[in-house]
Amino acid sequence: MEGKGIVTELNVGIIGCGRIADLHAPGYARSHRARIFAVCDVNPELAARRGTEWGAERVYTDYHKLLADPDVQAVEIIVPHHLHKQVCVDACEAGKHVSVQKPMALTVSECDAMIRAARENNVKLKVFENFVFYPPYVKARELIEDGAIGQPLSVRIHLGGGARGGWKVPLSAWLWRLNEQTCGGGPNIFDDGYHKFSIAIDFFGPIEVVNGWVDRSFGIVDAPAMISWKHKNGMAGYLDSTFSPHMTMKSKYYTADERVEITGSEGVLYLSRCTARLLDEPVLILCRGGVTTAFEDLRDDWVDSFTDSTLHYIGVLLDGGEPRLTGERGRQVLQFAHAAIKSSNTGEPVRPDDITV
Repeated sequence: MEGKGIVTELNVGIIGCGRIADLHAPGYARSHRARIFAVCDVNPELAARRGTEWGAERVYTDYHKLLADPDVQAVEIIVPHHLHKQVCVDACEAGKHVSVQKPMALTVSECDAMIRAARENNVKLKVFENFVFYPPYVKARELIEDGAIGQPLSVRIHLGGGARGGWKVPLSAWLWRLNEQTCGGGPNIFDDGYHKFSIAIDFFGPIEVVNGWVDRSFGIVDAPAMISWKHKNGMAGYLDSTFSPHMTMKSKYYTADERVEITGSEGVLYLSRCTARLLDEPVLILCRGGVTTAFEDLRDDWVDSFTDSTLHYIGVLLDGGEPRLTGERGRQVLQFAHAAIKSSNTGEPVRPDDITV
């Protein structure tokens, strides 16, 4: 490592070896410039198994010991949300570059502490939000930038959750996600919704004002919900979220049906999936001038977005530049999520810029 800035070779430590870590590892397997050098989990059996599975040289059950390892240059923080801030700050103070899973933290003030720690210790801080790297979404953004739909006017996002199908997730992982003290908010709007708020900002920029209505299913799932917003550039946005406990979805991962519709002055883009595959149709469709164009040759497995996000992180650390999702962007997305929740609680429109704690 050369100081605390750009490194010439990358040994990465994974802090948190749970279910979602299965999707973080493939990016390192694809890279010839970085490797999973160390792993850490409070469950010693899980840590040992992951260490063997990923070919890590060192296995820890105390993240402080991993951070004290001089051979580790960067870390991936994949722990429950309420632990993000402290682990990130400790990592920055140990001189490690940081990629922290979304949502970045529980509060905006926690985000500020993380950003400050990275700045003061001259390390890179990236928020790992994978949807903005999902190849069909990347292609859609390119089409928009090329004028394929003319002037963008609105974005509509649908999140439909089901309870049947998909991969097995340990009960312990579900329990902390359904506890707002450890998750930070509900599983649909605050947790998974972060992905949707992130792509809205990534596509069309900062948010001026948000209106939210969030109900509860079974007392624990924050759905049905309807969130509308106005971008600072004048565009309109809308998210609807539902939970269907008896619906089965085809998915290798979570049973989340995501669909995005982007309307412009000259055309419309339809994106039909990301995490799960509810619809058997092309993942990206462009309608313009009476002609429908389907993009069927895109990489569209959810793991592709994780892999590309990881490779981006490696490239930033080895080649220079800034992460696509900086700490400042992560803070902005968190403000968006909190504004939606606050609007639902108060019945009033909320400006994300006013959410500062």
